[in-house]
Amino acid sequence: MKEPRIFENYTAEIHEINSELLESRGVKLSILREDLSHSGFGGNKLRKLKYNVLKAEQKGLDTLLSFGGVWSNHIYALAALSKELGFKSIGIIRGEDPPGSTDTLDFARSCGMEIQFVSRGEYREKNEDFFKSWLREIHGSFHFIPEGGSNYLGVNGCMEILGKHSRYFDVITSSCGTGATLAGLVLSMGPHQKAIGFSAVGEGQHLKKEILQHISWTLGNSDSALDFENHFRIEDKYDFGGFARTNDELIDFIRQFKNEHGIVLDPIYTGKMMFGLFDLIDKGRFVPGTRILAVHTGGLQGVRGIERRLGHPIFD
Repeated sequence: MKEPRIFENYTAEIHEINSELLESRGVKLSILREDLSHSGFGGNKLRKLKYNVLKAEQKGLDTLLSFGGVWSNHIYALAALSKELGFKSIGIIRGEDPPGSTDTLDFARSCGMEIQFVSRGEYREKNEDFFKSWLREIHGSFHFIPEGGSNYLGVNGCMEILGKHSRYFDVITSSCGTGATLAGLVLSMGPHQKAIGFSAVGEGQHLKKEILQHISWTLGNSDSALDFENHFRIEDKYDFGGFARTNDELIDFIRQFKNEHGIVLDPIYTGKMMFGLFDLIDKGRFVPGTRILAVHTGGLQGVRGIERRLGHPIFD
């Protein structure tokens, strides 16, 4: 089975960040630009989909089905990737079709994705066997991808984010939703490195358990997963009230970050990570000389959803 060109190894650019705060605290900070891995939908979602797509090909299936909300980065990436590689795609969307739709759903439909809305109660059953059987009665055969692409195949894809170029760093950071990306980073880090996950949803203890579960599934051994428990920690105080919640302080931060460093962050994932990271650095939580690599996981299409809620653009 030949790997599609879109999945050929991408060596992410590393951009060093310079600021008075970093200099005063003696900390080195760089950003791994996973968001540049594809012109349309680069980032961790592409990594998570890689081995899911290859598994579908191996099984002889031409349809990919997954789940998400009306502004889901995952649904956006799945629709675009399916179109590019010639797959059919089905998006099972939580809730009702919003008035006027959303840019994400409009884009997914333009890529040929079939959209099916289910109630929030039904959505909570999405991983149950009876729910999958019901979907197969409706849609026929498909390769099932969990929400966010977060299965062991997705974790394997995220294990390819770090390369030899990342061994120089002491700390690896990433934003976290389902935890699959951080699981992949933890499994691929060097023995001298630690990881910090900045939760976009709060619930740090629950997220830590999810990450250990991802590691267990990937290794096929729950006891071995516990060996990684002390290799990472979750910061859950920078979620700004919950998933996709924002305030003026966060919006001002990502505007200033773009103006100073020329890098766009989103208010849902990467903006919260970078805000939290700068706050920890300011509070002296890293010893002088620490070298930090922050993974930019993409997801910039989600900015439009926040802008619609705010009623004005975030960036000039």
